[in-house]
Amino acid sequence: MNSALHELDMSHSNLSGPIPRPLWNLTDIEVLSLSYNHLDGTTSQFLRFEKLRELLLGNNNLDGRLEFLSFNSSWTQLETLEFPSNSLTGPIPSNLEGPIPNSLLNQPSLRIFLLSHNSISGQIDAAICNLKALNVLKLRSNTLEGTIPQCLGEMNEYLWNLDLSNNNLSGTINTTFSIGNYLTIISLHGNKLMGKVPRSLINCKHLRLLDLGKDELNDTFPNWLGDLPDLQILNLRSNKLHGPIKSSGNRDLFVQLHFMDLSSKGFSGNLAESFFENFQAMKIIVKSAGIPQYIFDQFSGYYDNYLMTITTKGQDHDSVPILTSNMIIDLSKNKFEGHIPNIIGDLVGLRTLNLSHNVLEGHIPASLQNLSVLESLDLSSNKISGEIPPQLASLTFLAVLNLSHNHLVGCIPKGKHFDTFENSSYQGNDGLRGFPPSRDCGGDDMVPQATIPVDLDQEEEDSIPMISWQAVFMGYGCGLVIGLSIIYIMLSTQYPTWFSRMVVKLEYRITTRMKKHKKRY
Repeated sequence: MNSALHELDMSHSNLSGPIPRPLWNLTDIEVLSLSYNHLDGTTSQFLRFEKLRELLLGNNNLDGRLEFLSFNSSWTQLETLEFPSNSLTGPIPSNLEGPIPNSLLNQPSLRIFLLSHNSISGQIDAAICNLKALNVLKLRSNTLEGTIPQCLGEMNEYLWNLDLSNNNLSGTINTTFSIGNYLTIISLHGNKLMGKVPRSLINCKHLRLLDLGKDELNDTFPNWLGDLPDLQILNLRSNKLHGPIKSSGNRDLFVQLHFMDLSSKGFSGNLAESFFENFQAMKIIVKSAGIPQYIFDQFSGYYDNYLMTITTKGQDHDSVPILTSNMIIDLSKNKFEGHIPNIIGDLVGLRTLNLSHNVLEGHIPASLQNLSVLESLDLSSNKISGEIPPQLASLTFLAVLNLSHNHLVGCIPKGKHFDTFENSSYQGNDGLRGFPPSRDCGGDDMVPQATIPVDLDQEEEDSIPMISWQAVFMGYGCGLVIGLSIIYIMLSTQYPTWFSRMVVKLEYRITTRMKKHKKRY
């Protein structure tokens, strides 16, 4: 193999086993990508590559401790370091945990620093803020602990992706986000962070994703976040947030919002029409152009297939990619009361609506029929009454429906997809009738039993309506009297024998029919 090779990309090549020996002879290599393979073994050999600018080893089975990331003095041109989804262990090396070695401080070109999905432990030292060219810092899904360095929000004007989610970080978010920063993604999800949502986030004018879910934040709803002009994804689920969600009357709040998850058990009060009226982006149906579009940052040109948690039918589904076409509102597991706002029907781009486990009452708004691309609707465990609007049967994309444990009555709408929902979608509503709860529905959409025709193989007289039998009885009675009179006259006047036989047969048929009718009724 040519030792003068400068760039080598063998990602997605289905390689397995240890890294091939010939690769270690590439002493002049500057860009090396072995991501998305099944490589194993240690990582210390990479130190021999003194001219590296980009080293991408993510999504393999490489192991070993992190001491090899000592950033010897020869790595002065390093721009990208990616090691997500491996088996690296141990504390972040001394350059990030104690005294900062000069070799790390001399990494002015490092732009992308990814060590997600490993077993990295220890604390994040404030010296990380010395990486002045850093664009992306992702340490997601490790076992990091301690507090978040205060300087992270003001370390440089280039940082746009800050992801420290799913660690053991604690304390308050005391980071001060400076004016003029370019942060686009901030994810501190799944830690033990306490206190309030920092007000300095209002300085993040380019922020598109804010994920503070599954922490221990104790605050009221930060309505002021709606002033962020580009905010598309807001996740505050499973914290200690509380109180009503108030609308300031400003029509420019949350105008670009695609995803809102406030499920947490603490919010209360009514759901104001004016709150949903601001969601302008959800009033448009975003159609896919064929290639899935995820979160995109206009400043770096870097796609981030960001993963979120979505709840359907009471079950959390982790690691769900958020497409730009996914419009989701989850307000479940709170104490919201009052009626479901009719204006939700104007959010025609919604794909998922979850209002379950609240204290909502009133009827299901018929305006929900306008949500033509809705795929999941969960209104379970509320106090909703009335009938299920038959217009919901027109929602042909609806794949998940949960209306259980309410006070719904009447008939379940019929439709090609409505007939496929299981009984669990309706259980706990004693007043519901029709399929699938297997209770006959006597509504207008059902044929009354009295008018249902009998099988065609029964005798013709069985199909005569009940009311006509009264006339038949009267006719038979009169006929019998007349017949007996004729017989008497015939016998008295010696009428012909053939006529006598005909009358006898007629009398026999009449009496036979009367006996059959008595047995049937």
